[in-house]
Formats: sequence, C-alpha cells, structure tokens
Amino acid sequence: MPERLPVSLPADTQRRVAFLLLPGFSLLAHACALEPLHMANQLSGRMLYATLTLGLDEAPVRSAGQIGLSAPQALTTPLGEIDMLLVCAPTPLSYPLPPRLNDWLRQMQSRRVMLGGIAGGTEVLARCGLLEGYRATLPWPRFEAFAQAYPQVALSRQLYELDRDRLTCGAGTAALDMMLMLITRQHGPRLAEQVSEHLSCERIRLADERQHVPLKNRLNHAPQSLLDAVALMEANIEEPLSTLELAEHLGISRRQLERLFKKHLQAVPSRYYLDLRLQQARRLLRKSDRPVGDIAFATGFSSGAHFSTAYRNHFGIAPREERLS
Repeated sequence: MPERLPVSLPADTQRRVAFLLLPGFSLLAHACALEPLHMANQLSGRMLYATLTLGLDEAPVRSAGQIGLSAPQALTTPLGEIDMLLVCAPTPLSYPLPPRLNDWLRQMQSRRVMLGGIAGGTEVLARCGLLEGYRATLPWPRFEAFAQAYPQVALSRQLYELDRDRLTCGAGTAALDMMLMLITRQHGPRLAEQVSEHLSCERIRLADERQHVPLKNRLNHAPQSLLDAVALMEANIEEPLSTLELAEHLGISRRQLERLFKKHLQAVPSRYYLDLRLQQARRLLRKSDRPVGDIAFATGFSSGAHFSTAYRNHFGIAPREERLS
C-alpha cells in the first residue's frame, strides 16, 4: 500500500502538531521530534508548524530522567484543529493506560488526525487498537515482545515508518530523522537539509535504514565463536578474509563455522560477509562524496564493475543511482 499523508495541504499552510507526554517519556526523543519543527520555522521565516504540549492532566509530566516538563493543556482542553498528534511514552510501557486516553485517541482518529508514536508511544497506539493492519516500528529491545503481543501490527525494524496516517519511530535520534523526512515531504529537501545542518546532524538517515541491533542481542545465546567471527568480518571490510581464514583465526574448522552461520543467521559466511560490505558501501555512498571506485576498494571489491554488479543484485539499483536517489 503506498505511503501518503492523510491530508494534502499547500506548502505554506501552518500545521498544528500536538505532543502528548506520558510519564517516563524520553526527553531526548521528544526534543529530537520537537526541535526540527521549531528550526524549520526559524529558517523559513514562516510559522510552518505550531506545536502544543499535552499531558493526561495539567500537572508537570516527569521524563525518564525525572525532569518535570509542564504540560499546559490536558486531554480535557478544547484543542481546535490538529493535523498531527505524536505520543511520547517510555519503553517498555510498564503501567496501565487510563480508559479516557483510549477514548480520546479514538476521537482523534475519527477527526482524521495523523497519529504517531515516539519510542513507547507505538505501544500506546497498539494497546488502543490503533495500529491494526499498519506497518509500525519501535525501539529494537521491544521487537520480540511487541511482535508477540500485537501480531496484527506489521512490525518493521526500520528507524521509522510512515504508513498512511500512522507515523512511528524508534528511540532517541530516530525521531529526528523521522521529522526531517516529514519536513522534506511537506516543504522540500532544501529546508530539511538546512535544518539538519543547523542541528549538526551528519546526514539525514532514510527510512529504509534498519535500527542497529547488537548481534549479541539479536542472537541471545549464540556461541561466542559466531560473535567473534562477525566481529572479525566487521573489522576487515576493506580486505575481506576468506571463510577458511576466518575459521583458522577462531581455531575451528571451516565446516563448523558454516554450520554456525546456517543455524543462527540462516546464511553461509561468505553471503553474510558480502551483505556487511554492501551495507557499509551504501552508508559511504549516502554520507560521503568519495568516488564510487574508491568506495568499491574500501569495501573489498577488486573492481568497480564487480562492485556495481554486486550492488545492483543486492539493492536493485546501481551505486551511482543510490547517490542520486
């Protein structure tokens, strides 16, 4: 299903964005979502975004770091028209939600407000039944538990997801990337780039970039030899080791190493290694101006032609097309 914003508005139209803060929310994630909007206003010289902060009541809401943030408006406050509501909540979400929040969020849905979840906000929307049939993401430590609790949600492992009128992201700076994406769609890439530069953001990460989940967390009780093998691969991107050389470094047989990869990663070592190198090449293409040939050699390819073929086979586009996309 194609992605779309729920309402098509002229570029100069002011959008009202509400942030609902729940106790234990991430102050970093909230700031990463809020500041790009304020910066877009400042750099454009126009009030493109009007923001308001909500709480369950009018008392200050304490963040995970026990910093109280005032919420001048509560759920009972008449809010007028809102274009987007972003729920900021802790992860894991360790307390029950008041029934009135469920009712209020459903009212927002009926008013065609775009609903978003930042960090644990995704779980809030899922608990209220507002993500059924949608793609959504949240911080990676909650992937497994969330997938079991909400099988009706299409769980994504990307940094952020925009699916029709739902917007979700992982923790921390993933919220910054998500909001820069929105600014790009609503006001063009130049303004988003200016906002990124003023916030000292190295680059705007794209939605198709996955959250980096440490291998030890992904594989739980995987043998140390497998973790060491992957660490060796990651340390030798420019001059790749053969499967036999990896096995010799680890003091195991090549056959043992292949069995470990097949059992825990569902891939042969050479294929997994190639994926690591191509992912590194993609990062270099997106964040640097290095010539494609230099990137090919920096990721262990003997020629530009070999690199281009492998890249196209893996990602469906040529390296030069990646840089232009």
